[in-house]
Amino acid sequence: MTAKQNIALVGCGSWGKNLARNLFNIGVLHTVCDADPKILDVVKKTYKVNICVNYADLISDPNIKAVIIATPTHTHYSLARLALLAGKHVYVEKPLARGYLQAQELNHLASVKGLTLMVGHLLVYHPAVNCLRQMIFRGELGEIRFLNSDRRNFNQQARRDNNVIWDLAPHDISMMSYILGLEPAGIINACGWSTNNDSVIDVAHLDLNFPGDIPAHIHNSWIDPQKQVLLTVNGSKKTAVLNDTRTENKLELYSINDDGSVTVEPLTYSLDEPLRLECEHFVHCIESGEAPRSDGASGYQVVKILEEAEQKMHINSRELALRFV
Repeated sequence: MTAKQNIALVGCGSWGKNLARNLFNIGVLHTVCDADPKILDVVKKTYKVNICVNYADLISDPNIKAVIIATPTHTHYSLARLALLAGKHVYVEKPLARGYLQAQELNHLASVKGLTLMVGHLLVYHPAVNCLRQMIFRGELGEIRFLNSDRRNFNQQARRDNNVIWDLAPHDISMMSYILGLEPAGIINACGWSTNNDSVIDVAHLDLNFPGDIPAHIHNSWIDPQKQVLLTVNGSKKTAVLNDTRTENKLELYSINDDGSVTVEPLTYSLDEPLRLECEHFVHCIESGEAPRSDGASGYQVVKILEEAEQKMHINSRELALRFV
């Protein structure tokens, strides 16, 4: 059995099924583990791979070299830790953990054991995002002055496991960090609202600062029926807009002419599926020992910023409540 034929997927639900498809298509899907027998029946018929319901059986299997975890957020830390302790390479869907100390421990454990730890920050594998990163690094936008990311949809199911920033903001934070080549210096401000009166924040605004005094804003929402996935990067020369809800011309470059008119330039990039590229990258890192583009350290940084933002939200909420006492 070769190294490319022994990766197990844990969790084959709404997102895990996309991972299963891509892992199968690149020839690495060995086993699927899920608690739902109906899901496993579909997997068995579709892919004709091994199935199991017991995670302990999976990580004790010497034929399985790596584990991909696509389960609810609150399980990420415990499942990833057990897999690393069992000597398996690990890919965890975002976020890496629900607290920065847990994320830090996982990163340290992978390093000590010489294992690959990768986080599912999908957008750092998106061809359009990589095209934008290259333009920024070449200086085509000039000095970066501001970033704004709007990520909104209508999602009630995610409330059971997260609030909106833990669900959506990992995409925004990891993408901004990647295209700038910088980790956030910290959270300037954060506010959020629970519109469903269940104490679960479903609308949020985050203000971040990157080294070099580059400000950034993130707007996340679960209550918007019109899906929006829009990143704007303002530079001193040009502004880039990445609209991921479009089927074509997702990435455009805007420049203001001397007469005040605006020139819009659509940019070309690979049309490869980001998730396939991400899965292939995980396999490559296992085989080469190369650090993943979205490694444990970057996963830790994202979790640290999320935890800081959540704490800031709670402080702001208490201060607002005191004003009306």
